[in-house]
Amino acid sequence: MNYTIYLSGEIHSEWRDEIINGCNELMLPITFLSAINDHEASDNAGNILGEENKAFWKDHKSAKINVLRTKTLIQKADIVIIRFGEKYKQWNVAFDAGICTALNKPYITLHSEELIHPLKEVDAASLAWATNTSQIVKILEYTTRK
Repeated sequence: MNYTIYLSGEIHSEWRDEIINGCNELMLPITFLSAINDHEASDNAGNILGEENKAFWKDHKSAKINVLRTKTLIQKADIVIIRFGEKYKQWNVAFDAGICTALNKPYITLHSEELIHPLKEVDAASLAWATNTSQIVKILEYTTRK
């Protein structure tokens, strides 16, 4: 069986590459999907429909287009990895966890111990919480074992 994994979360570090490379080294039967990792492209996705003068409407249109992509890819995934970084508040990532919960889609959270308390509900609905990408690779190795 080939698994499809959606990588959701912060875009300011190399965590996606670490997971993908670790799984490729183990030759795991996994296809990876991901959000748009170009912050500017994501923020400006709504410009496809025309530029806006007001920040609210610019963000509103961009958010809708980004959710269209995100929700579609989460629905295609067998498992979702949700990464919360340290630098920014990632409300959109918490929203992805909510989508997973609503769709009964299994997910794993990835974040530091400092975020345990603010993410307690998100972690409670997850099937695992990891603090580093090597733990994620080991979980995926175990999950894909024949």
